Amino acid sequence: MESAPPVSSTEPIVCRVTPWYFRRLGLMSAMLVGMGLYFLYDGKYGYPKANEIAAQKDWFEQTVLKGYDEAKAANRLDAWVKETEAKGLPAGKNGEPPRWVSYAAERGWPEKPHKYTDREIAEQFWWGGGTILIGLIVGINMLLNRKKVLRGAEDHWITPEGQTIRFADVFRVDKRKWDNKGLAYAWYRQTSDGPEKKAVIDDLKFDGAAHILERLIARFKGELIEKIPDAPASNPADTPPPNQAL
Repeated sequence: MESAPPVSSTEPIVCRVTPWYFRRLGLMSAMLVGMGLYFLYDGKYGYPKANEIAAQKDWFEQTVLKGYDEAKAANRLDAWVKETEAKGLPAGKNGEPPRWVSYAAERGWPEKPHKYTDREIAEQFWWGGGTILIGLIVGINMLLNRKKVLRGAEDHWITPEGQTIRFADVFRVDKRKWDNKGLAYAWYRQTSDGPEKKAVIDDLKFDGAAHILERLIARFKGELIEKIPDAPASNPADTPPPNQAL
């Protein structure tokens, strides 16, 4: 995370939800709703249309191609071609049988249409409804977080849920995810024999949360867990040569 501009040790800190958070949740909500609508479209129109094309292919094979084979076997192919063309059906060319590939291409149909079961069609509605519901929940959550604020004072901070946590009550801070994800975790007890609790400081969600983390680290007395840097790669030139036998 980028270092935040310094603030005085007593200045109140007010961290409001970042625009990035709204963009992220808004995009996620729109994407989920869009996916859900696509599922519903497939269940209502896409899959039934594919089944119609698959049924047309079955008809083509069972009626047109079978009629061609029977007429050829009975040595009445010319008459069959005239009768079939008179009905507006494909009859082949130059003695060759009609081809489904050509028939389908003229209509913009796939060469190998897939036939969907009733269960597969029903699943599209379930997936569509579920995905839209999740998208709406994400959108509602975004709106509910719109007015949340993270606040910092001289000796404590107040979570977005309204919980007051004194810096002196914190006994462990874990900031290993701070550089990559802007997340720090603080464990605290509000009484000496009270239960252990955990709070999150989220700098990606709340603009200026870095100030609160800096103030907390400067004031608490406990364990600080930081990211352990990777060990430097060894340089072969620095490795002493192995002992050689005389």
